[in-house]
Amino acid sequence: MDVHLCDCGSGLRAVRCCSLDFSKLPPPSTVLPLADLVEKARTAHQQRDAATAESVILQVLELTPVDPAALRLLYEIRKTARPRAAEAVLRRLVAINPNDFELTNELTLLLLNLGKLSEAEIHARNAVRIAPEHAQAHHLMGMVMTASNRPQFGEYHYQRAFKFAAGRETILLANFAGNQKAQGKMQAGRELYQEALEQEPRNLQALLGWAQLEEADRNFDTAAGLLTQAQEIAPGQPGILLLRAILHGRTRAYDQALYVLDEIARSRKGGALGAGELLEKGRLLDRLGKYDEAFAAFEEGKRLLRQFSGQEYLADHASQIVERLKGFFTKGRIDLTPRASLGAGPQPVFILGFPRSGTTLVEQTLTAHPLISAGDELPFINEIARLMPRMLASPLAYPEALTELWMADQRNGLDNLRDYYLQRAAQFGVTEQTKPWFTDKMPLNEMHLGLISLLFPRSPVVHVVRHPLDVILSVFSNILTHGFYCAYALESAARHFVLVSELIDHYRAELSLNYLPIRYEHLVDHQEIAVREILHFVGVPFDSNCLQFEKNQRYARTASYAQVTEKLYDRSRYRYRHYRRQLEPIIPILEPVIRKLGYVTD
Repeated sequence: MDVHLCDCGSGLRAVRCCSLDFSKLPPPSTVLPLADLVEKARTAHQQRDAATAESVILQVLELTPVDPAALRLLYEIRKTARPRAAEAVLRRLVAINPNDFELTNELTLLLLNLGKLSEAEIHARNAVRIAPEHAQAHHLMGMVMTASNRPQFGEYHYQRAFKFAAGRETILLANFAGNQKAQGKMQAGRELYQEALEQEPRNLQALLGWAQLEEADRNFDTAAGLLTQAQEIAPGQPGILLLRAILHGRTRAYDQALYVLDEIARSRKGGALGAGELLEKGRLLDRLGKYDEAFAAFEEGKRLLRQFSGQEYLADHASQIVERLKGFFTKGRIDLTPRASLGAGPQPVFILGFPRSGTTLVEQTLTAHPLISAGDELPFINEIARLMPRMLASPLAYPEALTELWMADQRNGLDNLRDYYLQRAAQFGVTEQTKPWFTDKMPLNEMHLGLISLLFPRSPVVHVVRHPLDVILSVFSNILTHGFYCAYALESAARHFVLVSELIDHYRAELSLNYLPIRYEHLVDHQEIAVREILHFVGVPFDSNCLQFEKNQRYARTASYAQVTEKLYDRSRYRYRHYRRQLEPIIPILEPVIRKLGYVTD
């Protein structure tokens, strides 16, 4: 069997492929006549007879299962009507031709559209290796880095794309503008969108991207004007209507927003909304107090999301990781393990909490302080966990690789890992020398609370706690991929919440932590008292600006970006009570954690 590149595991590498056996290829004499069949299939495809085209090309592939021309045609036949089947064919093509830039580019874009960011990054990186001076290779990396919340590194690749491009292409300008928005560089983003539209005034992507930027930056009239321009170009286009509905929602015109979503449904055969549209509809219905209808929209949206993405909660994987973390991070082991010393420059404040627990509210509050800069969702702790075996020269995986710290030649290994984190923070541009602290609110960093305590034993850890039923309800009403895709179903979100809660209990029992739990409800009911507690814990003086977090002009790159531009409100506190009946199936799962945290289910 030939050796070639395959993506059957965690990345592209030289292996003997698990599914393709080149020794079984038919001899050349049987392949040549099949060219007529391929042509017949191509003609049927051109005539939009997909059934005949697929039937004929499958006959070819029964005899020559790795024929690139036949596989490529099968991909073209399936990619519109059957995207999941098309994805499998495209993966096979890239496995056969790993150095084909066109195929790698198409697979990366497909994976991006499906939200499979980790896999998309594997192929985007390979595109740069294949063609380091190709503008589209760097364009791909820019898109992937931006989508995976690393826009600072995405910006580098956009600049490289401009260097190698024949000109400043409209789509490249528009995507780079989106990258600038993701970094909170709103004016730079505006200028790029303006340049894109000067080149191509009727470019929908640029118009919609600019409208999203203005909506995020609270310039609602400007956003509405841009959407009007877009509607003149493509009346009734669903993407435009969805943004119009979101804009109506931001201005509290909820009935108008729902009417626009109904327009989308009426324009489609069968009158159906997509997953994102249904979740937006559910959130609008919630605002109007139509809770039964809202929950039905959430349920259908998540069902469609599972169907479209093919993703489900990776329960076994999550459980195995948690058990290994519990097994390693025990008092006896950690007493034997050194701690990192204090690194140079600004230090992190870790804001922990399950997604939708209120971590963005706490970060907006803290970063209104003149001594604390905003880091947002920093991926560095996860990076260190992944790179640790190599950095500590260990044959073991994380967390077991930390046993190398017991060896004389690795006693200072944590200092190197700490410096990696701080250097990455500086590269991201989140540190400011005039501010001794910066925030890191990566969702579910609490999984690595043991590692954080070793790397930054003096750093404050603020853990935001909220009623579990409120958290799960909010998770269920949004599209989130954190937590091994647990948010794709109500029960799996509840089970992962319990799993993480039990791990936090383990860390608190076994380790010495610089840890402050803060209740979301306490922050809402007694804002100043809670803010003073947090600031005192961090070690900075009280500043009244922190009580007006809604005036913080930074753009929060989370699903809560709109909420944190409003003054503190209490409508999300104990919101689960409106959905008590629908949440009944998960109450037995959450009941032990609810009681342990001192909440009730009324």
